Amino acid sequence: MNTATLRIEGEVVTPRQFGFADLAALPQQIPDISALAPGRQGCAVRLRALLDETGLGARATHIMLYADDGEYSASVPLDTVIDHAVIIYGLGNRPLPAEQGGPMRFLIPDVTACGIGEVDACANVKCLSSIEASDGRGPDTRPTNGPANR
Repeated sequence: MNTATLRIEGEVVTPRQFGFADLAALPQQIPDISALAPGRQGCAVRLRALLDETGLGARATHIMLYADDGEYSASVPLDTVIDHAVIIYGLGNRPLPAEQGGPMRFLIPDVTACGIGEVDACANVKCLSSIEASDGRGPDTRPTNGPANR
């Protein structure tokens, strides 16, 4: 049985944890992520649905995405991703397998290559454990090949 949860915290009205069933019960579902991201598999929910559920604080400008290894993180501007990003959480009726970046994976469809912008492919965090809304840019351990990430 998978008991993994995704925490939403920081500049939100009501911090909350979401498990597989919680994510599946939210509105704004994407039953087949390959419709948005060819080559990907699984079901997803839009980031906006989670943030609507917790309520965003008025000062929130960025979100920090943390992988469950405690080492990988990405900080992205909220206004750039709120209506585009999704959380992939399942494959069939089961949690997303670790081999595919599960149990939860953050995905921004159609982003640039890693290291050339504030929102790039390296912000697509695998093994996502928490999202923290913030009033500014936060910890970011993505590769820093481009000037926007230095």
